[in-house]
Amino acid sequence: MRAWKTKNEVEIVQVLSGRSNSYLVVSENGNVLIDTGKTSDFIRLQKNIDALKLPKKNIDFLILTHTHFDHCQNAFALIEQENCSIVMSENEAVFAEQGYTPLPKGTFPLTRFISKLGNRIGKSKFGYKPFIPDRLVTGELNLEAYKITLIPTPGHSKGSISVIVDNEIALVGDTLFGVFRKSVFPPFADDVDEMINCWGQLLETNCTIFLPGHGKEIKRELLQNEYNKHTRNPGSGDAR
Repeated sequence: MRAWKTKNEVEIVQVLSGRSNSYLVVSENGNVLIDTGKTSDFIRLQKNIDALKLPKKNIDFLILTHTHFDHCQNAFALIEQENCSIVMSENEAVFAEQGYTPLPKGTFPLTRFISKLGNRIGKSKFGYKPFIPDRLVTGELNLEAYKITLIPTPGHSKGSISVIVDNEIALVGDTLFGVFRKSVFPPFADDVDEMINCWGQLLETNCTIFLPGHGKEIKRELLQNEYNKHTRNPGSGDAR
């Protein structure tokens, strides 16, 4: 399992990879899980967390970067198992309570088609067990004991948030995509312009590493280059 550590000895461990990523933020005051993966990943998620042999075993908070099925399908199970508090955006609370978040729009012709088809299929394939969040993010939110700050970064979805750890490392959900070698542009986003504006907000932090919901870590230089490109030439990365 890949891991990163900040100057204040806060550790971030990637406890899921593959279809989607999940990260555990480990500090002296406790543990915070970021996203959960799909239902089929639950046993692997448990095993990976158990293998860390943490001094404090409980998960205090589950933070959802957004509520698309591949990021939150295990939320209800984690509530039952860990009795953790769920933190997420107020803008997607209604989806959590109904157990389905519409798939985002595609940013390329193929992903547009996939999005339309997926939303026709709907909850039967892309739903999750409903849950009620404990704390809703409406603006910047500090979890000081864990060296975490949450900031809204909408665009991929209206309730997307990013998790800033020690102002060094950002866990960004699908606001950035780490699959392509020279691009951070997600194949799906409801509002591309808003998403790119949020890239600028991420660059206003001191973070040098950005950990996405899919793919590998993204360096600040690549994000800066992508932001410059898309603000200089709006629409250059999508097929609008």
